[in-house]
Amino acid sequence: MKTLRRALIPLALLSLKSAAYSQKKDSIPLKVRAFFADKIPQARNFNLEYTLVTPSSFSSKLQGKDLPDNKVKSFQQMKANANIYFIKNKSWLLSTALQYRYTSIMNEAPVIPGTESEENFHYHSEAVNLTYFSKLFKKTAIYSANISTDGSDRHFERVRGMLTASLILKATPKVKMSVGVAGIIDPSTQIPVLPVFTYENRFSNSWVLDILLPKKVLMRKDVFSNGRISLGTEMDNTSFYIYRDSNTYEFRQVVINSGVIYEHNLGGNFIGTFKTGLRTNINSRAFNKQDSFNDYIWKGTYRPSVYFNAGISYNPFEKRRTNQ
Repeated sequence: MKTLRRALIPLALLSLKSAAYSQKKDSIPLKVRAFFADKIPQARNFNLEYTLVTPSSFSSKLQGKDLPDNKVKSFQQMKANANIYFIKNKSWLLSTALQYRYTSIMNEAPVIPGTESEENFHYHSEAVNLTYFSKLFKKTAIYSANISTDGSDRHFERVRGMLTASLILKATPKVKMSVGVAGIIDPSTQIPVLPVFTYENRFSNSWVLDILLPKKVLMRKDVFSNGRISLGTEMDNTSFYIYRDSNTYEFRQVVINSGVIYEHNLGGNFIGTFKTGLRTNINSRAFNKQDSFNDYIWKGTYRPSVYFNAGISYNPFEKRRTNQ
């Protein structure tokens, strides 16, 4: 599977997942809604996290020509997110997703002659999502429209759109499953139409299989009194804009993080998270903002590295699970 669409895809998946437990009693039974309202919710209202990646070597090409092998000596990233719901009833869900990301990269040598070995990048994105709940074939159907912007500390750069449609095939206390499709309105996109599939199965041994394609595949289990451990794979991305010689370029990198995640409810609607494992690069490219992802001028191939991620979230709008 080739690279996927940066912040838009996780946002679409989040809206599908959130929609399932945001509906009223007449849409999904109360016991099902209670099951979705976890002590450690998957959708976070406010989140702050820090990522550190160990050094790794890489090779690259500029306009089709090989560049000298290089090494990332330091990769650090700070990310802040906010997901806020404005309207939340049995028919409509209006929400916004805000993100700021600071990325610091230090290479052993400049990637391109004449540039710096260490560079810092600021990236932000803002999105408004409108979701409508209906019935199709006697099952809950979810339709969503999304518009988003992004940019750097210098300028706003892009406006994108997304349309999604999904159908909840099953929603019981044990199994939840939905299928859907997402269409991306963005000239730079590589995959304009993308299938979406969610599946969650709670086994008798307290392990839960959590699949949210194409974003993640996890096995998770509640541990201790307020903790949860997850084993599996998640997709992550890094994007920012580069300004060179009066031109604006976009850098996109998609990675697969495979390892372990531990989350702990700290009380007062605060949740702490720690992640670590192997980070595998899928695709790293830089291209002129006016062109598509396939018309890249620079491409990098990175060796796997180890990542560490620590974060804290505050969820004042989430309700804890209740016994029904």
